[in-house]
Amino acid sequence: MSKNKKELEAQGFTVKATMKNSVVVGPPVAGAFKERPSKSTKFRKFYDRGDFAFVMRQGNGIAWKVEIEKLDYHHYLPLFFDGLSETVHPYEFFARQGVHDMLEHGGPKILPVIPQLIIPIKNALNTRSRQVIRNTLKVLQHLAMSGDMVGEALVPYFRQILPVLNIFKNMKINTGDGIDYGQRNRETIGDLIQETLQVFERYGGDDAFKNIKWMVPTYESCMNN
Repeated sequence: MSKNKKELEAQGFTVKATMKNSVVVGPPVAGAFKERPSKSTKFRKFYDRGDFAFVMRQGNGIAWKVEIEKLDYHHYLPLFFDGLSETVHPYEFFARQGVHDMLEHGGPKILPVIPQLIIPIKNALNTRSRQVIRNTLKVLQHLAMSGDMVGEALVPYFRQILPVLNIFKNMKINTGDGIDYGQRNRETIGDLIQETLQVFERYGGDDAFKNIKWMVPTYESCMNN
């Protein structure tokens, strides 16, 4: 009676895989969807030092101690975008709400700051955190619609912004948080990404669609809808 030999795990297409009692194992998980810890943000550092002129408003939102329109957008807007990588309260709340408030009141001050926002946006999306992606997608939509030529100014940076959106485009995970920012409720990351790409196309000018298509091949134009 023959003895059972211990099975050996082997990678595919190797000499070991051809041996008797070998069991071929699959490749390691690529980790494309795995959340990655974010680094300490400048936003948190400034908040902890008390350098921001706002307090939490009773109920919801934040109360600014200065007129938002008078803020130095080159200094403060990139800091708030940097805070989009945060997931811990109150940093996450203040960064997210602060970004939307500044975009709401920024007008022509936003366009010149676009180059300074790309690295914080990329860092936030690269965390792969579902919460961070959700918040950043809503911010990207608001940013593209925030002023004249802003949508067009984002197009050259699609190579930095869109790779993570392409990875998560077909993900159907509920992301609802009860916050709407004046737009229809979103249900999944995939829906939010589709919505964001459509905003990019509508506000990005003549070259927007082909640049989106280059980075997200499955995207179809919404302009004829």
